[in-house]
Amino acid sequence: MDKEKTGDDEKQQKDTSFDLNDYTIIKEGEAEILMHSKNQVFYNKTQVNNRDMSIAVLRTFISQRKLEHESMLDRRVKTGPKVPDESVSEMEPPADSVHYNGKFNDGYELLEEMSSDEPCSISGAPTRNLREKDREELKPARVLEALSASGLRALRYAREVEGIGQVVALDNDKVSVEACRRNIRFNGPVACSKLESHLADARVYMLTHPKEFDVVDLDPYGSPSLFLDSAVQSVADGGMLTCTATDLAVLCGGNGEVCYSKYGSYPLRGKYCHEMALRILLACIESHANRYKRYIVPVLSVQMDFYVRVFVRIYSSASAMKNTPLKLSYVYQCTGCDSFHLQPVGRTIAKDNSLRYHPGFGPAVPQECSDCGKKFNMGGPIWSAPIHDQEWVAAILADVKSMKEQYPAYDRICAVLTAISEELPDIPLFLSLHNISATLKCTSPSAIIFRSAVINAGYRISGTHVNPLGLKTDAPMHTIWDIMRCWVKNHPVKAQPSNQAGSMILAKEPVLQTNFARAVASFSKAQAKKVARFLPNPEKHWGPKLRAGRKITERIVKMLVGLGR
Repeated sequence: MDKEKTGDDEKQQKDTSFDLNDYTIIKEGEAEILMHSKNQVFYNKTQVNNRDMSIAVLRTFISQRKLEHESMLDRRVKTGPKVPDESVSEMEPPADSVHYNGKFNDGYELLEEMSSDEPCSISGAPTRNLREKDREELKPARVLEALSASGLRALRYAREVEGIGQVVALDNDKVSVEACRRNIRFNGPVACSKLESHLADARVYMLTHPKEFDVVDLDPYGSPSLFLDSAVQSVADGGMLTCTATDLAVLCGGNGEVCYSKYGSYPLRGKYCHEMALRILLACIESHANRYKRYIVPVLSVQMDFYVRVFVRIYSSASAMKNTPLKLSYVYQCTGCDSFHLQPVGRTIAKDNSLRYHPGFGPAVPQECSDCGKKFNMGGPIWSAPIHDQEWVAAILADVKSMKEQYPAYDRICAVLTAISEELPDIPLFLSLHNISATLKCTSPSAIIFRSAVINAGYRISGTHVNPLGLKTDAPMHTIWDIMRCWVKNHPVKAQPSNQAGSMILAKEPVLQTNFARAVASFSKAQAKKVARFLPNPEKHWGPKLRAGRKITERIVKMLVGLGR
């Protein structure tokens, strides 16, 4: 390892001179980077939203990690020292620990890193006391940015997030590593002391550093599927994996067979496709984690701009891992109307004071849709458990508002977090009011009127951060169609062919007599206070930029001109 470090230092020393005239200085937050005029290293201005959101989540994670550590120490103080039992080894773990790969773990490693020349002793007071002392000290968080490119994200983590001890930036491109090291030196002593850059394959590096990093950040150009298996092994217990996927054409149903090969799930092309993309990514990460007796707990899942990004905590527990099938579902989407239904993969039965796991009951739907008589497409499996932790969302939003000047993309991330904070956390996917109205060929009711009708019927309803027109509700589809049937009676439509989905739905009489009187809860708090939740893009062609090394050709110029019209 020392030889590797020496080699890295020599390379750093060689790259000491460069002509500033060939570079543009880009400042974002407290970090500054030098970008070459020839686009040698990938930099995407659009990702400022992504980086700001990540910094906000990391700040909350650092605070939460500290609180959890203090809580653990308080529990131990209240419990008091255990009387040693001669029949049991002194290395016996506490009752709440988890056995994993031959080690005991309760959120922190029982065996701390020790020097190679120090003898490893299972018994003996001096070794035990030293170990207990080390465990009481919460070490600064270690962060791994697996795909660093220019190093801007790693630099911002090192300079802006208090409580981070070390940031390791990796890239398998020599030019990118040189640029990253140049930018580290350009940012001064703080960056140099905290940040190190290595030329390495991220997959190999993560596999050879198991459970060593408190935060692992994956932000590839495209799909993260190649890195997930090694990433879930590199995160420490209770640590965080942050993951971006920019291949939304694949995740949203453009290439279903490719999505299945990469993520193990089949997408559907409904209006909820972007939320489904988030849930497919979460299900994929969970699948990789389960192979190593680990599982995930999502704290925030975001669809912004041209990508999806998830923030999940990873834990080790063979028993908790058994609950995974309860968090996954298949989706049945009607080909004729907007109706969709979820089929849970697993279920549990309580018997003799124990919980038994069984396959989910099925089928969830008949061969033909009970509303319009059409067939179903089946997609998934997807993550159907909550994709956000609302306590985390509230804490992140409060932190962002208290440090407004430190977020270049404050308006955007504040709007997204506000929308997320008002989502129903336990409702997978959503309906599109405009699509429902289009199916019936009728005038669409306003969102306030529709929300009121659902609330008056005794159900919950909310918006979604994914789509301004999307509505999450626990009302069953037959209730939704009854509401629309009552709406159409007051707002008649032209006669349509009898074989169309809308005609078949309207041919049935509503069972529910809908009350369209405005409900108090039909306005969300953000709407009532006129807080922005959906903002327009700040400039034209706001999206992913060219890969490093590519030039803007005449064909690309024509394409951009066409998009601008």
